[in-house]
Amino acid sequence: MLLQGFMLYSERVFIFKCGGKILTELTNPSSPHTESPFERIRQTDPDGYEFWSARDLMPALEYTKWQNFKTVLIKAQIACENSGNDPDNHFTDASKMVAIGSDSKREVEDMHLSRYACYLIVQNADPTKEVVAIGQTYFAVQTRRQEMADADALTELSEDQRRLLLRQRIKVQNTDLASTAKTAGVITALDFAVFQNHGYRGLYNGLTADAIHRRKRLKKSQHILDHMGATELAANLFRSTQAEDKLRRDHIQGKDTANEVHYQAGVVCSGSSCDC
Repeated sequence: MLLQGFMLYSERVFIFKCGGKILTELTNPSSPHTESPFERIRQTDPDGYEFWSARDLMPALEYTKWQNFKTVLIKAQIACENSGNDPDNHFTDASKMVAIGSDSKREVEDMHLSRYACYLIVQNADPTKEVVAIGQTYFAVQTRRQEMADADALTELSEDQRRLLLRQRIKVQNTDLASTAKTAGVITALDFAVFQNHGYRGLYNGLTADAIHRRKRLKKSQHILDHMGATELAANLFRSTQAEDKLRRDHIQGKDTANEVHYQAGVVCSGSSCDC
């Protein structure tokens, strides 16, 4: 079913944005890493997220000056945003202590990078450097390998685990959508309620949030998203991400236009029924 495809896509988006941590917690896969110079500088923070330090990646790519490498970082962030991804999920400002001689150290600017961020960096680095070509191959292969591992592991999750992943992701996604919609002119709480209903109406063949609530026979205090299965949650997540991407990519302005964008995003997902 089309909706089942949405479910797989949405879960993989969530896991990718979380750096694989949630998937690791649920499945605990073992995957040996190659001994490439890029793998050797890979780090893991106390919460289990993998990352690369830009200061470590810089010499690995044979850059000697931070200002020159920072230009590459900026290009990669622009490419990330242009591809519909939020750079903040992949490029995190940080600092690092470096030795300056005589046992002295000073704090310098740094950035923590996701695997996807590293992939974009090597794509925007100096193509005449042999090590850059090696990096392009490494991060392309490793990113694809991770995607395939995530997809295989997802098939082993129970319905409840899938539903939990998606419910957590929707909570984050709705915050992102609200922020993007506000930029488009959806300002007040009432504006956003109307905006959300346009998305539901597109997905549920004209039903508003209140109508879905009644159809599910829920109590007043119960939220409709807490009473959806994994497939239905995935459809709503896909609706939300598509709306956010369209609003951001096309620089939509005006409440009416934003509402129509959200409605059409819902329609895209309505080819298969949402059991409500």
